[in-house]
Amino acid sequence: MDGGIDEKRMRLRYAGACRVCGAQLPQGAVAVYERTTKTVRCISCDASTPVEPAAVGVREPAAVGVLEPAVVDVVESGTAGASALREFERRKAKREERIRAKHPKLGGLILALSDERQSTTAWDIGAAGEERLGKGLDRLASDTVRLLHDRRIPTSRANIDHLAVTASGVYVIDAKKYQGRPRLKVEGGLFRPREERLLIGSRDCTRLVDGVLKQVDIVRRLLDTEVPVHGVLCFVEADWPLIGGTFTTRGVQALWPRKLYPQLEAEGSFAADIIAEMHRKLAHALPAA
Repeated sequence: MDGGIDEKRMRLRYAGACRVCGAQLPQGAVAVYERTTKTVRCISCDASTPVEPAAVGVREPAAVGVLEPAVVDVVESGTAGASALREFERRKAKREERIRAKHPKLGGLILALSDERQSTTAWDIGAAGEERLGKGLDRLASDTVRLLHDRRIPTSRANIDHLAVTASGVYVIDAKKYQGRPRLKVEGGLFRPREERLLIGSRDCTRLVDGVLKQVDIVRRLLDTEVPVHGVLCFVEADWPLIGGTFTTRGVQALWPRKLYPQLEAEGSFAADIIAEMHRKLAHALPAA
């Protein structure tokens, strides 16, 4: 249970030290995260004990023989699919309210016998796809695979489903729970411009590629470095063939989870400390949605 609106009991993703007693807290230990000071406190320390909060990034001189607690910047990875699920619930509740107001006596029956609009259920389906992929990605989490889920893009209504910061670069991952077989259709060539289109079954879904490219550009500008930023469309329930199937269009990979995971765990040129710094930077610039 949380100790207050500025505190949260959580399992630490990184090792730290208790702000009160200085006890070392290993990765995975349960502790109280204080949002105001961005420090942690072990659960053995009485939450009611008055302790003067330390300023973030500022340390008072430690007494002789006393271990000075470290200030730990805990990054919350976010909840996969959270914003899509909230939007589904909002639309569903709005429809129910509208029908019950218009039909006070028969509203319940109408709701029981009618289906939600496709534009509403799409949010629920999308949330399920993001959650499913998020669970798979979380199983890969380590010092060299750091994850962020459901990140809000400032000044925009859009969000980024998943970000993976790895030894080989940053992956911008858009999760899709679509039916049908993804395929690349190429038109043009010698006498007219080459045009690549993403098809899911018979549907033209090229706009999905456009969306990922915009997200990749945002992440590149935030990092402001030469770090490779990879765009990925990950289809969690598509009708993929037994052999082959994956493809790349305009620099964006189209694949399924089992094809994605080995790429995230592959060796690369970025060490764990650099990965952690990029992870913190992106978490602060792109808050949880």
